[in-house]
Amino acid sequence: MLISRRPGRRAGRRVIAAVSLATLAASVLAGCGSGRTGAGGDGVGLLAGTTDKIFSLDPAAAYDNGSLVVETQIYQYLLNFAPGDATPKPDAAQSCEFTAPTVYTCTLKAGLKFANGNPLTATSVKFSFDRMLRINDPNGPASLLGNLEKTDVVDERTVAFTLKVADDQTFPAILPTQVGPIVDEKVYSPDKVMTDEEVVRAKGYSGPYTIASYDKNKLVEYQAFPGYNGILGTPKTKTVSTKYYATTDNMKLDLQNGSLDVGYRSFTPTDIQSLRNDNKVTVHEGPGGELRYIVFNLNTMPGGTPEQKLAVRKAVASTVDRAALAGGVYKQTYLPAYSFVPQGTPGAVEPFKDIYGAQPNKDQAAKFLADAGVATPVELNLQYNPDHYGSSSSEEYAALKSQLEASGLFHVNLQSTEWVTYQKERARDAYPLYQLGWFPDFPDPDNYLAPFFGPNNFLQSHFEDEGISAQLIAEATQPDKDKRMEQIAQLQRDLAQNFLPTLPLLSGKQIAVTGTDVHGVEQTLDASFKFRYTVLSK
Repeated sequence: MLISRRPGRRAGRRVIAAVSLATLAASVLAGCGSGRTGAGGDGVGLLAGTTDKIFSLDPAAAYDNGSLVVETQIYQYLLNFAPGDATPKPDAAQSCEFTAPTVYTCTLKAGLKFANGNPLTATSVKFSFDRMLRINDPNGPASLLGNLEKTDVVDERTVAFTLKVADDQTFPAILPTQVGPIVDEKVYSPDKVMTDEEVVRAKGYSGPYTIASYDKNKLVEYQAFPGYNGILGTPKTKTVSTKYYATTDNMKLDLQNGSLDVGYRSFTPTDIQSLRNDNKVTVHEGPGGELRYIVFNLNTMPGGTPEQKLAVRKAVASTVDRAALAGGVYKQTYLPAYSFVPQGTPGAVEPFKDIYGAQPNKDQAAKFLADAGVATPVELNLQYNPDHYGSSSSEEYAALKSQLEASGLFHVNLQSTEWVTYQKERARDAYPLYQLGWFPDFPDPDNYLAPFFGPNNFLQSHFEDEGISAQLIAEATQPDKDKRMEQIAQLQRDLAQNFLPTLPLLSGKQIAVTGTDVHGVEQTLDASFKFRYTVLSK
């Protein structure tokens, strides 16, 4: 069982570019004309665009979607996800298996090298995981390794992970996440985070691409690394560049006028609706796994007793109209979420639909409150973030306010806070009810459960229950897949019926938009949430 997060992206730190913007701009703009032919790597390449921002190129400090896209291209992992596949399979490893209940052993492929020419060995793997835990950067993903006791070199090509808890079924799925990139022990500092400039210069990575030019959150150019030997395969296009946009407006225009090949994250619902009607581009959809939800602070939310607080949570759950949010606000780019584990994820069930109904039920909500002796209207202080989860958050939470108040059972004080302050204040008990979003670390249902509801969970909402904690350990260590899925389903039902620490609202799809001559995007929009440039061509 792991305790982790990815509530979203964090702001990046400014570094000096490794190359001049003028040089990079010239190389990218040379490929922006109408005559580019990137198929098979024979042309000058592809240009991708995004509004996501890179926080860090050093895996020890990177725990955000913008950095993940870069890591996916330049780093190699012991296990990774092949395009279109959400099952971890060997990448740098030749094989991985449990050799004892608490020992997971991986054998590396022979002759692996980093882009700088240094050998990639079992020592490199041990260094990478030891370094991750030693640095333990507050912005990094080290918390994903909560069950790792130690990492040992068995021989030059064999590494053994000793785990604290036996039979951890989630550990193989953790290795392809942001905690798993293998770095060169000869050029990476063992105890401090490298600047982006140092990472680019050192080339201590072994993924399918190297970084040829870098200007943080403006332009990045990737060049295929011929020495890569892994599951992502040989890049179909040798040169891919990424342009970073402040808003989606210009990214959308560049796609429509043909000066951008691929746009990935994050279009507004209105953008997507417009782009669907444009015959010069293609809108691609894939399973996203993103979850949007409300957190209840169990200490500061309304209610004089735990029973009254639970009644308030159940009444809110019976009042919200998820379908109206999905259709009216998000134009069906999000789907109603009726559980803590989104539909499409193994083990997902829909207890909120079964217990509280698919449609608002005012009579049921009123009964929950009356039975617990809660006076109405209940005063709800509901906080949301306007700059981190997309520009439609304001519309989403205005709609929620209207839904709750229309029942006559609630009065909602709706407030918003910018992200930097929001992150600090939510952990200081400042918000009785507040918005969060979740992007999965790996495609396993445990990643929607343990980080939220285990001991010392990242929500810091004062929820903890010994029975739920025991269920989390039981499912995470259950080797029988069918039994594990049954345990996960029961865990969702118990949480929804008896505790309701969070209120799931919506689950999101992955959306990418391309020119009509671009191929391969549909192969990478899968449940792993990794956007792989290796499959793209035109």
